[in-house]
Amino acid sequence: MFPPVIKNLLILNGLAFLAGMTPVLGSALMQWFALWPLGASRIAGFAGFMPWQLATYSFLHGGFTHLLFNMFALWLFGVQIENTWGSRRFAVFYFVCVVGAALIQLVVASSEGAIYPTVGASGGIFGILLAFGMMFPNQPIYLYFLFPIKAKWFVILYGLLELWAAASGSQPGVANFAHLGGMLFGFLLIQYWRGKLPLRPGRATYR
Repeated sequence: MFPPVIKNLLILNGLAFLAGMTPVLGSALMQWFALWPLGASRIAGFAGFMPWQLATYSFLHGGFTHLLFNMFALWLFGVQIENTWGSRRFAVFYFVCVVGAALIQLVVASSEGAIYPTVGASGGIFGILLAFGMMFPNQPIYLYFLFPIKAKWFVILYGLLELWAAASGSQPGVANFAHLGGMLFGFLLIQYWRGKLPLRPGRATYR
């Protein structure tokens, strides 16, 4: 029910949220560990972009609801994947999606010229959601715990909704392009492991 990587991610995200509730630690965490655009150092009093932010932003959240939904999705979709792949490969996959989402977000934020931090594990979560749809395409997911839909259709629908929201700008304050970046990098990594990209591993490993 709680394999090692997921259990540790739940704990670390929870501890980071509790630390962020204190005024001094909360300000320091946001300044040094949220994902800031490349030009953010121009603002007095802010450290700006640092390389470690490509991963650390995923441990910070904008509120309890943000944390709750991300951690619930991590557990709901991640347990079966970690139990199938093993903890090491699951951890690699998760953080590749997190970093990939951050890179896409940096490109988007730089093109907009906006200076704001990005926080949340959603890039990794969307990568895990995509992996679930690819690994277990016909497994039912119950919308609102009542209406079953096959995982593959759920992932496709969710991805299209994110693409529409990103293109239309209908969800201000939500890093839709980062979500899509997590899915993109997750897809590429799975295809790499399957030996379906021009650059191939020593052996194809996963269906």
